[in-house]
Amino acid sequence: MSSISIIGLGNMARAVAGRALAGGNAVEIIGRDQGKAEELAAALGGATVGTAGAAPRGDIVVLATPYAGAAAVVREYGDALRGKIIIDVTNPVAPDLQGFVVPDDSSGAQEIAKAAPDDAHVVKAFNTVFSRVLAAGPAEDRPLDVFIAGDDAPVKAPVSEFVESLGLRPWDIGKLFMARALENVGLLELGLMNHSVKHADFSLGITLLD
Repeated sequence: MSSISIIGLGNMARAVAGRALAGGNAVEIIGRDQGKAEELAAALGGATVGTAGAAPRGDIVVLATPYAGAAAVVREYGDALRGKIIIDVTNPVAPDLQGFVVPDDSSGAQEIAKAAPDDAHVVKAFNTVFSRVLAAGPAEDRPLDVFIAGDDAPVKAPVSEFVESLGLRPWDIGKLFMARALENVGLLELGLMNHSVKHADFSLGITLLD
């Protein structure tokens, strides 16, 4: 199993941590509010608590903060993230849901990669799964799909293994520039939630036709 550090204390951090622990992974919770980090770890059971700004213990670091501050968080950790796999779960969606807060030729994941040390490896994943759906996991024998984008195949392999340990199904969609496509899927899901489905208890995935 994997050693995971999760930076963030919100719903997505809780959902990833809960499933990671259930899958037998070692989980470290890190947040600026040490008291809240300790409360979350205690509520989850089995997680340890790290120190904000210090080197994360996990080989895989899940960046589960709001996108608005994600690059700043990565810069704050600086060399402490050297050699780490950084999973970006954010969606850089504008507040009015009319587009993105990143350049048209980039993505949230690519902007985060610019802020990370040269030898860190940023991978986009989990951004198309709502936190409530992730926490609940697959239902009625339907797989829950997680799409992965990243530049290095050897790096995406342990990320896929981590996803599988959560009881989910990983799909490699290509290099990190494909993160923009995944962020568009995230925006699509928000559109469905607001205009058609009217709730967040749904997921988009792959159906293989024989």
